[in-house]
Amino acid sequence: MKRGRLFVIAAPSGAGKTSLVKALLASAATLRVSISHTTRKKRPTEEGGREYHFVTVPQFETLMASDDLLEHARVFGNFYGTSRAFVETELTAGHDVVLEIDWQGAQQVRRAMPECTSIFILPPSRQALAERLARRATDTQDVIARRLADSVADMSHYREFGYVVVNDDFDQAVAELRSIVAGSGENLRSDRPGLRGLLAELLVAP
Repeated sequence: MKRGRLFVIAAPSGAGKTSLVKALLASAATLRVSISHTTRKKRPTEEGGREYHFVTVPQFETLMASDDLLEHARVFGNFYGTSRAFVETELTAGHDVVLEIDWQGAQQVRRAMPECTSIFILPPSRQALAERLARRATDTQDVIARRLADSVADMSHYREFGYVVVNDDFDQAVAELRSIVAGSGENLRSDRPGLRGLLAELLVAP
């Protein structure tokens, strides 16, 4: 049986990664998504086993110590990690798998599985990023300010990814993700000249 392909999708907080991944999965029945483990508190709209596997810090540390995580990172004071067994089982069964993680985790996955396809999501502007974070209404103003400040460092890692999708028009962004998954996204490479103007704005420290 042909081994499945691994797609790693990362973004700064507020870029719309989760919504894009959900739309991508809805349009491609063959894709599987890996649900991360996290020590973050569950938000009112979330369910355990749907958005995340919510665990305690000791439980997470046990997963790390037993090498059960393909990647893990600490983000905004909380741990996040991907089940190694889930990913390997799905890929071996011939299923394509999507990991929705941060750039730190993506680095670890690329080291462990260099054949993976990595995609970074960018917002269309810094103002749009700030507005999206505020619109979520799930974080305090202090947390939002911290996420915005950290976003510049996050976005500076875009060149480590094979592809970049700008989430300006949502439907277009989903279509671009689908084209990358289909193997026809050469015009979306992270080194394309058309990104220079946007990155000049996004990567200036506030």
